[in-house]
Amino acid sequence: MFSTLEKILMPVADKLGKNKILVAIRDGFLITTPLIIVGSIFLLIANFPIPGWGEMVAKFLGEGWQTWFTNVSRATFNVIALLSCMGTGYSYARELKGDKIQGAAIALVSFFIVMPTRIPYVGVDGAATISGLGFEYIGSNGLFLALMISLSSVYIFNWVYKKGWTIKMPEGVPPAVCDSFAALIPSAIVMTLFFLVRIGFEFTPYETAHNFIYQVLQTPLQGAGNTLAAQLVYVFACSGFWFFGINGPAVANTVFEPISKILTMENLEAFQAGLPLPNIFTSSFGNFFTNYGGGGSTLSLVIVMLLFCKSKRIKQLGKLAIVPGIFGINEPIIFGLPIVLNPVLIFPFIFVPMMNITLSYFVTKAGIIPYTTGVALPWTTPIGISGYLATGSIIASGWQFLLLFTGCLIYFPFIKMLDKQYLQEEDNAKNNNSGELSFDEVALEDISLDDISLDDIEL
Repeated sequence: MFSTLEKILMPVADKLGKNKILVAIRDGFLITTPLIIVGSIFLLIANFPIPGWGEMVAKFLGEGWQTWFTNVSRATFNVIALLSCMGTGYSYARELKGDKIQGAAIALVSFFIVMPTRIPYVGVDGAATISGLGFEYIGSNGLFLALMISLSSVYIFNWVYKKGWTIKMPEGVPPAVCDSFAALIPSAIVMTLFFLVRIGFEFTPYETAHNFIYQVLQTPLQGAGNTLAAQLVYVFACSGFWFFGINGPAVANTVFEPISKILTMENLEAFQAGLPLPNIFTSSFGNFFTNYGGGGSTLSLVIVMLLFCKSKRIKQLGKLAIVPGIFGINEPIIFGLPIVLNPVLIFPFIFVPMMNITLSYFVTKAGIIPYTTGVALPWTTPIGISGYLATGSIIASGWQFLLLFTGCLIYFPFIKMLDKQYLQEEDNAKNNNSGELSFDEVALEDISLDDISLDDIEL
């Protein structure tokens, strides 16, 4: 059975891991990740979930101090579409063996071309329009369009460039100037195409490409991703790939991360505006209420290994893995126990995170723990702390520890079976070596120098 599953999953994982478009989207998001995390820290300081926090800080910094910090978070969250467009363009150009900087630039310019720049405004003097870029177009609502434009513009640019439709400069011209003129015709073709796209949408009921994407494509996809069934498929895929030694999230995130990112940003925008939070399945929810200690929620497994196992091999590995496991790193367990291709542990490794996300969904839906605010925390944030910071509720932290304990109960019978097997192997190895004397067991007084003769030495 396991060989059959391996034959099915390995080719799928290999294709997904090598797909240039999916790799570009994944790496494009990775470029924005450090900026979003830093922005989240500023947002967390401005909205720290402690009653009276704002008033206490205002005594030292003055009224309105929160706006200083939200200006930093706004510079990342409210322009996420721009950052992702640029990052994905850069990454896709790299995958196509093209000019990475030109890829980022043409993607960004193409996105600006189709973007509305006249914003309706109602002031004291009545309705009017102003020139500018609306956050609704460059924030999470524009994320899907940003990705589509980034990929298509870079692809067309590189296709034209490799066809040789470029201006070639004579020898002796500096390389930077040559590259600039070589990009002129490909850039002109791409920009003209997106200019026509913009004009074409103005003759439709949607009026803009943003409205079309948001209403026809993005909203239905978000609805599909914002379901328990879709999340269970994601969790099953991550654990299933890990069982075969493949980094599951690295494969599955190429499909699920764009949707998760949008759901997270919607919660963050609602949190900043003081509105009800719309989505349960954000990135923080997946990170902090599904897996504890890494894929398979193996922190529960490590705790059982330390407390109840007798095998020297398992207990020693548990000591080495407990600290990394607290911070969500479980490669020592995945490859050291191992979990990879270990039929004894396959059931709890897949079942525990699926149980966690299912129970957390219903507990959140029932209002026992709050929705996650969308604030981006490092995935290494330890259990307890992560639950509180992600929701502002100490109850959420308690829920995390309850799930951790439940995971221990589920892992216990399975790791005890493995513990018994390893103990038997250690006893067999000890018995096999019992008849051999080590150097330490040889008494020095049994060694005599009288047996040494110099007569046999030839000079």
